[in-house]
Amino acid sequence: MLPSFESDPQCSETDNEKLDHSISKCASDPGPVVVWLTGLSGSGKSSVAVSVDRIMHETGRSSVVLDGDIIRRGLSKDLGFEHSDRCENIRRIAEVAKLLAEAGLTVLVSCISPLKKDRQSAREIIAPVRFLEVFVDTPIDECIRRDPKGLYRKALSGEIANFTGISSPYEAPLEPDICIRTADADAQTLATQIVRVICEPVDMTSGPCQLG
Repeated sequence: MLPSFESDPQCSETDNEKLDHSISKCASDPGPVVVWLTGLSGSGKSSVAVSVDRIMHETGRSSVVLDGDIIRRGLSKDLGFEHSDRCENIRRIAEVAKLLAEAGLTVLVSCISPLKKDRQSAREIIAPVRFLEVFVDTPIDECIRRDPKGLYRKALSGEIANFTGISSPYEAPLEPDICIRTADADAQTLATQIVRVICEPVDMTSGPCQLG
C-alpha cells in the first residue's frame, strides 16, 4: 500500500523517534532521487516542495526545486498550453531533473503534469534514477477556494482556455508512490514525511502511518 499522509496522528513515540533518525541520516547520501509532485493548480505542490527543500538543506543534503511556474517563464516560455506543448514542457523538465539528479542533487519537481502518459514518460526519461511520484490530492473545490493567483476565477469566467481541472482534464495518479492531502495537514508536516521516504523508504506492504 502506498504511503498516505494526513491529519489525526496515530503513530507512537517510537515511530516519531525513527522518523527523526531517518531524517538525520540524510546527512549521508541517500542516492540520486527525483521527487515529482503532481496535482491541480493551488493544491499546495510548491509549498510542500519548498518545505522539503528546506529540510534537506538543514540536514546537509543538496537539493533543488524545479517549479512549473518558473519553468514556464524561462525554459518553456516559448510553449503554450495545447496538448503538444504540455508534453514538451514535461519532457524538458524531466531532462533537466535527470541531469541535476545525476550531479548528486535531490530534485523536487512541482508541476501540474495532468496526464498519466506524460508522467510515465518523465519516469522513463529519468530512469534509472530513483523516481518518486507524489500525488498532492487536494479537492478542486478547495483549490478554487484558495485560488492564490486568481486563475480559477478567470478560467470559470472563460478568460483562460485549456485550464486544468476546468476546461482541460487532470488524470489523477491511480498508484502514486506517495499521496498527501494538504487540506488535512500543513506543508511542513507533509514535507517531513516525504523526507522520511526519501531517506528511508517505507515497506510498501504495510499500512500507511497516518501523520499530519
